Amino acid sequence: MVTTHNLGFPRVGKNRELKFALESYWRGSTSQQELQQTGQSLRQSHWHAQNQCDYIPVGDFSFYDHVLDTSFLLGNVPDRANNNAGDLDRYFQVARGQSRAESQCQHIAAGEMTKWFDTNYHYIVPEFNADTEFNLNADVLIAQIREAKQQNINIKPVILGPVSYLWLGKSKDNSDKLALLDELVASYEQLFITLAQEGVEWVQIDEPILVTELEPQWQHALKQAYFSLQKTPVKLLLTSYFGELRENLHLACELPVAGLHLDTINAFDEITKVIDWLTPHKILSLGVINGRNIWKTDLNATLTWLEPIHARLHDRLWLAPSCSLLHVPVDLDSEITLDEEVQSWLAFAVQKLDELKTLSTALNEGRHAVAEELVSNGLAIESRQGSSRVHNPSVKTRVNDINARFANRKSNYKQRAVIQKKRFNLPLFPTTTIGSFPQTREIRQARKQFRLGQLDQHSYQHFIKEEIKLTIEQQEAIGLDVLVHGEAERNDMVEYFGQQLDGYAFSQFGWVQSYGSRCVKPPIIYGDVSRPSPMTIEWATYAQSLSEKPVKGMLTGPVTILNWSFVRDDQPRSDTCLQIALAIRDEVQDLEQAGISIIQIDEAALREGLPLRQSQWKEYLDWAVNSYKISANGVSDETQIHTHMCYSEFNDIIQAIADMDADVITIETSRSAMELLDVFNEFNYPNEIGPGVYDIHSPNIPTVEQIVLLIKKAQQRIPAERLWVNPDCGLKTRGWKEVKPALTAMVTASRILRNSLAK
Repeated sequence: MVTTHNLGFPRVGKNRELKFALESYWRGSTSQQELQQTGQSLRQSHWHAQNQCDYIPVGDFSFYDHVLDTSFLLGNVPDRANNNAGDLDRYFQVARGQSRAESQCQHIAAGEMTKWFDTNYHYIVPEFNADTEFNLNADVLIAQIREAKQQNINIKPVILGPVSYLWLGKSKDNSDKLALLDELVASYEQLFITLAQEGVEWVQIDEPILVTELEPQWQHALKQAYFSLQKTPVKLLLTSYFGELRENLHLACELPVAGLHLDTINAFDEITKVIDWLTPHKILSLGVINGRNIWKTDLNATLTWLEPIHARLHDRLWLAPSCSLLHVPVDLDSEITLDEEVQSWLAFAVQKLDELKTLSTALNEGRHAVAEELVSNGLAIESRQGSSRVHNPSVKTRVNDINARFANRKSNYKQRAVIQKKRFNLPLFPTTTIGSFPQTREIRQARKQFRLGQLDQHSYQHFIKEEIKLTIEQQEAIGLDVLVHGEAERNDMVEYFGQQLDGYAFSQFGWVQSYGSRCVKPPIIYGDVSRPSPMTIEWATYAQSLSEKPVKGMLTGPVTILNWSFVRDDQPRSDTCLQIALAIRDEVQDLEQAGISIIQIDEAALREGLPLRQSQWKEYLDWAVNSYKISANGVSDETQIHTHMCYSEFNDIIQAIADMDADVITIETSRSAMELLDVFNEFNYPNEIGPGVYDIHSPNIPTVEQIVLLIKKAQQRIPAERLWVNPDCGLKTRGWKEVKPALTAMVTASRILRNSLAK
């Protein structure tokens, strides 16, 4: 019999219950007991939703981040969080800088945050130094195991593996992280003994670094760790996902574990090799359902290649999604407004597990046992393949007409800079923000009323204009040099544009966790993309009419729109990106013609689209950077183009960022205390740059002194005449009571530095 299991389930809840519970707790409106009750309710609901699986994961639920959970499980908590606060409050201090509003818990520097491999999920980076010690505390995990057993759940705990945990972390004193491996593995041995005592048979141990290009010492570390763990009293299912094993394939097959999971969505060609190389006693888990996208699986085609494997492996074959379902929405059945035809092509987390059950039943009992399900699935696949809504010949013709001229500015940066400095006459260390300002309860309520037809268009537009006016007035009062309109009309930086582009569909409840309580609702690209009409001109020109200072036009770049959408899988991603680039190019040119002199085209997700193997980076960066340049470079030299990149390690793609040739780039650097600028010690970045000095993902308000120190660090690497001063990211998730003093401190710091240079 085929065994089915799941690698992880979405945490946020069908209606984002976790988000609202967390934010209520952080505000001090609800108690820790109430938060814990919400967590328990969600876990039980999620276990019930997975009851078609033979093994259900435990330990995949988190109040903020599973990597941070691992740090607390192992007792690897930064010294600055070793205070008198309770465990959960200390946890939130590391996650976001503080726990509850108005609490006595001290505010600390939040842990550094970066992207989880090539996804839009952010994790809190583990911190190490030469003196790091591990002190296992499995109380939270054990409590969840006992809770699941009370619900008669056949459990499989999910643990981040020791080598991936080290690899994902950062040494704060440049010591060798691998020197900690022996002690770390000892903690895992102790953990597995504890789990066995709780009656656990199987443990899913995730080592996603197996799909990356590992240096020999990291390959050796995997051998060292798992040969040490082979005598533990539980069965280990070694799990990789997001890519191919390639040169790590033989290593993964020979490690002394009870089973191996292979992501067949990304490593289909490796299935036969893995089967040949696995020893006869090992389980093979195949990830046959795409855990990263929302399209239905072609069940008939999948069965065609699975049936011979099942005939060979029999009970040794397990089936699962390719990776954790953390990256997809919870339940398609919640959708009542989604286009019916498009909806028939989709599967969210619950539906993906139904697909898994159909496959296992067909293998165990024959296709006749699920004949109705297979017919229905086949009709949906055929419908999508043949739909005239998917293909637009005029869009394809326009893409084919792109030539090299589309991607190049008329003059180089040095020439443009002279023209722009004369036009804008900005001071040294010019101050600006990334784009969005607080999305207040009133803004969200007005947008909801307009969407539901409870507020007419005239009243809604008047309301938004008043919000824009308020935002401009606040920026003028604070003293910022380059303003923004605040994006009050935008629900999301990608969905807002997708709603105005052809080829997109939108869910009501398709929420996916980005980090902590932050959820996004990725739009769905089902067909060829084009722009029927201007998208931002009205709001941008109105905002500019309110100030003598330049007000940036705000757009999302083509690569970010692509990477933060659920993308069609019937053509190369690069082709879809070019279609989006042409749509944004049209908007950029319309903004320029409307008198908007500074235009920001955010590429927050450029790096997260990088293939996990560096040998494949060039191909991706070539088409990604080219798409950005096509969108940005149809303007005159007088128009200043900005771009922004969110939390990510960009040092290793700095040449590609320079190749984008944006006049100004803004980046995150405050959480890393400007460490991300170390690359400029060796790389002479040619254009202007705004290293973020205000960590907007934490409610902590920076001081003038802190900002001055950060800018001075940046000044050691970037000449003052090319430095901008700005927050790390948009301000939509913060409140005005935090934003005003933080931006005031930022402007004050900039003026102090100007005066210092003048003297």
